[in-house]
Amino acid sequence: MQSAELIAYLDDYLAVRDVPDWKDAFNGLQVEGRPEVRRVAVAVDACLATIAQAVAGNADLMIVHHGLFWGAKAPVTGAYYRRLALLIKNGLALYSCHTPLDAHPEVGNNYVLARKLGLTPAGRFGEFEGVPLGVYAETEMTRDAFVARVREALGVSPLVMATGPETVRRVGIITGGAGSWIDRAAAQGLDTFLTGEGAHHTYFEAEERGLNVLYAGHYTTETVGVRALADHLRDRFGLETFYIDHPTGL
Repeated sequence: MQSAELIAYLDDYLAVRDVPDWKDAFNGLQVEGRPEVRRVAVAVDACLATIAQAVAGNADLMIVHHGLFWGAKAPVTGAYYRRLALLIKNGLALYSCHTPLDAHPEVGNNYVLARKLGLTPAGRFGEFEGVPLGVYAETEMTRDAFVARVREALGVSPLVMATGPETVRRVGIITGGAGSWIDRAAAQGLDTFLTGEGAHHTYFEAEERGLNVLYAGHYTTETVGVRALADHLRDRFGLETFYIDHPTGL
């Protein structure tokens, strides 16, 4: 299909102009490529390794959660130049969707991860500039059973701060680096909060609020959205899609 048509669809479907993001983050088409798209690569991060794999896989468009542009002014030299040069020399377009992919009700990281865990989202929480990014769900299972579900769904052993009740009844999910939002999870009346990572002091915030907190990795928790988006594009438009895995362990 025509690249312009696909980009317009993504902009609308992901609401990239309506969902707020961190200051100066840029969502949407970041690097223009070939006029037609037949093959789409998706990855969590736009880095030299993933761009090279997209080129090797003959992708026309690469969609990522973490793009290249975050508002910093820097010369196009070194690693920054090599990333852009590889994209441009190979006619590979780059599209980024950060918080719009977190919040999306169909292919968003938080909704998709909830469903992978066998949970049905009951509502949203964790507002950023008026838009809630996270989801919460009602359930009833032991804390150990929930940890086992996370391990099975993501293929990792999460770091568990078992500072809440042994029976899990109200779970919140915000993928990525939402450890600093433990207070928001507690204010929502959650007893268990799943995210990717957090700082050392967040242990005490969880402990003093009586909340179970699981850190399952910033990268790992955010693999689910781009993969769901790839499936959506394949099913809707018949495009060939492939996922590039480049884990950081963080």
